[in-house]
Amino acid sequence: MSAKPNAEAEIQALLSDLWQRHLPAMHERLAVLDRTAQSLIAGRLPEPQREEAQSIAHKLAGNLGMFGYQQAGSIASEIEQALKEQTPELLKQVPHLTLKLREVLAPYLT
Repeated sequence: MSAKPNAEAEIQALLSDLWQRHLPAMHERLAVLDRTAQSLIAGRLPEPQREEAQSIAHKLAGNLGMFGYQQAGSIASEIEQALKEQTPELLKQVPHLTLKLREVLAPYLT
């Protein structure tokens, strides 16, 4: 039975190391979502930017869940869905959701 806590500690150490190596990409992906939110606030979201942001939100939803950040993964899924459906009601939520995603992830982004 004592091997289980060791295995769990090793898995956590590996995930922590992987997270640290993944941080530059995470920051870039969040920056793309920030730019997309600003474009939506300005009232102009070019289609290529929307497609890129939707793809990034999809990747974030999966990656964040893998790292155990379920709340952040759910927020990324909401962003993805809003960008996919493109209804005015959902699109106007993207800036708020992007800010909320950053707030939830803030303790882990250093």
